[in-house]
Amino acid sequence: MSKVSPRGAAVHSISDVLNGRSLAAVLPSHLASVDSGQRPLVMELVYSTLREWPLLEGISRQLLRKPLRKKDADVHALVLLGLQQLRGTRIAHHAAVSETVAVCRELRKNWATGLVNGVLRTYQRQTAELIDNLSPAEKAALPEWMYQQLAKEWPHHLTKIAAASSSRPPMSLRINTRLCSPEEYKQRLHAEGIAFSADGLSNTAVTLARPIDVESVPGFTAGQISVQDVSAQLAAILLDAKPGETVLDACAAPGGKSCHIAERQPELKTLIAADIDAKRLEKVIANRDRLGLGFDCIAMDAAHPGDELGVGRFDAIVADVPCSATGVLRRNPDIKIHRGKTDIRHFAQQQTDITHGLWPLLKPGGRLLYVTCSILRAENDAQVEAFLEHHEDAAVEPFDTEVGIATEYGQQVLPAAEGGDGLYFSLIRRAL
Repeated sequence: MSKVSPRGAAVHSISDVLNGRSLAAVLPSHLASVDSGQRPLVMELVYSTLREWPLLEGISRQLLRKPLRKKDADVHALVLLGLQQLRGTRIAHHAAVSETVAVCRELRKNWATGLVNGVLRTYQRQTAELIDNLSPAEKAALPEWMYQQLAKEWPHHLTKIAAASSSRPPMSLRINTRLCSPEEYKQRLHAEGIAFSADGLSNTAVTLARPIDVESVPGFTAGQISVQDVSAQLAAILLDAKPGETVLDACAAPGGKSCHIAERQPELKTLIAADIDAKRLEKVIANRDRLGLGFDCIAMDAAHPGDELGVGRFDAIVADVPCSATGVLRRNPDIKIHRGKTDIRHFAQQQTDITHGLWPLLKPGGRLLYVTCSILRAENDAQVEAFLEHHEDAAVEPFDTEVGIATEYGQQVLPAAEGGDGLYFSLIRRAL
């Protein structure tokens, strides 16, 4: 018997996020408070509620006579959770209402039972009117600042971007060709009755029709596959490392790009995976060892790498820089709550510092692959444009493969509800 109900654990997670904490920091402890068989339900409730947070906030604002006090963030979270169950899950409405109201007693806030019950019952009666009263940004389940920026930059794609940001991300796999051929692995999936689709850009990428527990994925423990979004798999493909090259993955954690580079090109002279966070670097090492790969991992601040790695040493550098993560909202839905327009300037400065810091490490004639999981120009084309203005020995090189929408300095893959995440790629060549 668990000490906390699934909805109770979900409410605690959501209220922690509403109080300013990151979902990644709080969710593990709340999942640990429920039985293992209930954890998928908790995750579904938490993620779906946070993905729809702007919309749910707009509805709750109309239904609550006055805003709840900060100390009642758990009741606020419970209201949002109840509304999401009525809107976006297959849970029977009577069960969604009764089970949600019951959590008030679990929270020791019996006074809120009438409030929560009343809000949910009123929503059931007035759904159409409540939705009609929402702003365009709320209907799109996007923060107002983000909606306005995306409407300006991607007016013809805004509806699809919004839909993707509220959807469940698909589960995609990358086949480790050093241990298993793509044909063999796809035959194994067929034999085990696991439906999938293949990605057109890479024969080593498959997307499962339904996500399953990673430990249940055939070949995972044996290192035959990794879980990696299909858009993220483009980094190694676009870098196209050659035999004998020296390569640096400068912001490597959790290791998907480094491992993919090593899988695709086993004849590299050197591959170094670096990350500023030594704790996160442990994940790179774990993934490397599980996949049976061999490359060095070091802790390093990419903005200030120093001379230890060697000036002019690398043929190729991957800089998957910190960013607003606007292209991966569905995987990090608390961004809709925590991220603000002013944060973009902070990330842009980090990106500038990293690209300028890494440039001296590149050989003349070498290439830097600039990558973000952002769909905002300020972090993408604008960054590359500014970099070129400061470095006369730098020039953008077009990709041989078209992977998204061509921009002035690179290619933008937009997030898709049935496809990959939103990533930006630009290849910058250093003059000889």
